[in-house]
Amino acid sequence: MWKEFKAFAMRGNVIDLAIGVIIGGAFGKIVSSLVNDIIMPPIGLLLGKVQFTNLFIDLSGKGYTVLETARAEGAPVLAYGSFIQAIIDFLIIAFVIFLVVRGINRMTAPKPAPAAPTTKECPYCYSTIAIKATRCPNCTSELSAG
Repeated sequence: MWKEFKAFAMRGNVIDLAIGVIIGGAFGKIVSSLVNDIIMPPIGLLLGKVQFTNLFIDLSGKGYTVLETARAEGAPVLAYGSFIQAIIDFLIIAFVIFLVVRGINRMTAPKPAPAAPTTKECPYCYSTIAIKATRCPNCTSELSAG
């Protein structure tokens, strides 16, 4: 059983998947930082100095004004600001993945086949003639079919 597990774990696909998960986790942290530290502050400023992570609805009725306080005291809250933040994170990650996949698809797209020739050269006068011609229109030589 150990040999089978070792063979499975050392496959290229499993190692590639592990590397992808690690890089994806790091990329997620970068995107979260981008959203939290760069994108959301100007949006919050434009919307009247709102910090999205502090937007919540207090379901306990005690009138909490800070989300951390409500959570520390175990009050039930709907933290819709965190949800908005998560949606923005997702949209950015999805867009970047779309761009990466699009770039890879463009690099690996099959090249179009070259167009079939529509002209040929007369073997007698070397002028360009239609591919289906059986007689050269310039020197009137009969052309062999081939």
